[in-house]
Amino acid sequence: MADIAQAPAVDRSQMKVSDEVAVQITEMNKWYGTFHVLRDINLTVYRGERIVICGPSGSGKSTLIRCINALEEHQAGKITVDGTLLSSDLKNIDKIRSEVGMCFQHFNLFPHLTILENCTLAPIWVRKIPKKEAEETAMHFLNKVKIPDQANKYPGQLSGGQQQRVAIARSLCMRPRIMLFDEPTSALDPEMIKEVLDTMIELAEEGMTMLCVTHEMGFAQAVANRVIFMDQGQIVEQNEPKEFFNNPKSDRTKLFLSQILGH
Repeated sequence: MADIAQAPAVDRSQMKVSDEVAVQITEMNKWYGTFHVLRDINLTVYRGERIVICGPSGSGKSTLIRCINALEEHQAGKITVDGTLLSSDLKNIDKIRSEVGMCFQHFNLFPHLTILENCTLAPIWVRKIPKKEAEETAMHFLNKVKIPDQANKYPGQLSGGQQQRVAIARSLCMRPRIMLFDEPTSALDPEMIKEVLDTMIELAEEGMTMLCVTHEMGFAQAVANRVIFMDQGQIVEQNEPKEFFNNPKSDRTKLFLSQILGH
């Protein structure tokens, strides 16, 4: 975990948040059988906002962001993404997924495809973009994540940090308006974490709307507009980073921060 004191300097003045709503979640509930995993979730995310979601294991963090692009199905309440209501209508689900990129804890790259092929597959097949244009876009984003020289290699030839940066580039090739990150650094060795966080910081500086489940509190301090703490399927507390870390209101938040920050 990155120490708060070591958080990289970020120019927040360039990080504009719109009053346009990107994601609206209203009274959302989800169960796994009889287990009530998400309880009465209400959350509004504005365009350009960067939200870090933290909390103990099993608190529902990953399930929450996976519901936003229907990787998990919610049973009650409403989720609206980019003005589209998430429902069982496959057209709506496809529309939302075309606007929402996602990076997972494990990189989920196709091992039998080159890095370039991994990045062009969805644009070619889903967005029907010509191969040459898709390859140019892929190289643009591989440059952005600083690994254009790896384009013709296979995932197994890359380090974990490089593979996660490929996963980010692959998501960006679909030109998403919103990025979801589900613990993107938790499977990485400590020396590889910084290179992935640096890539995410650059995205934030460019105004990408981001929801990130992470224990990297240095990243939260540096980049987030808002930090959300979840426990037992509920949003317990949310605030801007300085207030969240220096003046937590809930006893559960205080306990979590004392455990994760070691003081």
